[in-house]
Amino acid sequence: MLDILSYIVWDPNEVMFHIGSIAVRWYGMCWLVGLLLGYLLMKRLYKEQHIPDEKFDPLFLYIFISVLVGARLGHCLFYEPGYFLGSWDHFIEMLIPMRHMADGSWKYVGYQGLASHGGVIGMIIAIFLYVKRYKINAWIVLDNMGICSCVTATFIRLGNLMNSEIIGKVTDVPWAFIFEKVDSYPRHPGQLYEALSYAVFFFIIYAVYRHHRDKVGSGFFVGLCLTLVFSARFLIEFTKDIQEPFEAGMPLDMGQLLSIPFILIGIACMTNGKWKKKIGAKYN
Repeated sequence: MLDILSYIVWDPNEVMFHIGSIAVRWYGMCWLVGLLLGYLLMKRLYKEQHIPDEKFDPLFLYIFISVLVGARLGHCLFYEPGYFLGSWDHFIEMLIPMRHMADGSWKYVGYQGLASHGGVIGMIIAIFLYVKRYKINAWIVLDNMGICSCVTATFIRLGNLMNSEIIGKVTDVPWAFIFEKVDSYPRHPGQLYEALSYAVFFFIIYAVYRHHRDKVGSGFFVGLCLTLVFSARFLIEFTKDIQEPFEAGMPLDMGQLLSIPFILIGIACMTNGKWKKKIGAKYN
C-alpha cells in the first residue's frame, strides 16, 4: 500500500495572483524572472568587456522575442504537430496565448507549451541577426550568452515544477514528488533535477569566466554551456515520463534526440577550428 507520508505531495496553485480577470501564473513569472536575471548579468558582462551601451540595448528585445517564439514553435512542431497543424484554429493557437473553446469563444490561457530546444534555436538565429545589424563579433555574443543562459534555464524549469509538467517516472526514492494534478504515484521530480543542475552549471561557468576572461570570443563558453546543459538533459530524460504518446516505443525520447546535436555543437565550439574564425570574421 502506498504511504504518501513518505513522499512530497505537490499541488501548488498555478496562479500567482490576478490582475483583474487576468491570471498571472507562476510559470510566466519564472520565465520573466529568468530572462530579467539573464538581462542584468549580460549587461554587466558587456560593461566589463567595454562594449558600448548602444550595442547592448537592442539585444534583450532580440533575445526575448526569439526565445519565446522559438520555444513555442519548438513545442508545437516537435511534440504536438498533429494537433497544431490539424486545423486553422489550432494553428492560430500555436501563435497566440489563447485557446479556441468548444462554444466558439477564445480564452486566454497563456503559452502552456514551450520547448527549450526550440528556444535555443530561436536564440541562435536572433544572435546572428543582431551581430549582423550591430557589427559585433558573433563569438563574443555567443560566449556571453553561454555564461548567462543557465540562470534563465534554472527558472524555466522551476516554472515547469510549479505547473506540475514534464513529470518523472514512477519511483520509490525518498525525495519523490506526488504530483496531485497528474495522479497519486510518487515520481522523479525531473524539473527539479534540471533546475538544480543548471544552477550548478551557472556557477561553474561563471567561475571559469572570472579566471579566464581572455577566452570570451573563442566559443569556449557557449560550447561549455551547450555541452553541460544538454548532457545533463540527455541523462535526466531517463528519469522522465514520456511527454507524448508517440515516444512510447522509442529507445530515446524526443528530448534526448534533440539534445545530441547540441552536445556535438558544444564540443565543437570548445575546440579551436578555422570554421569559428571564418564565422567570427563574417559577423564582426
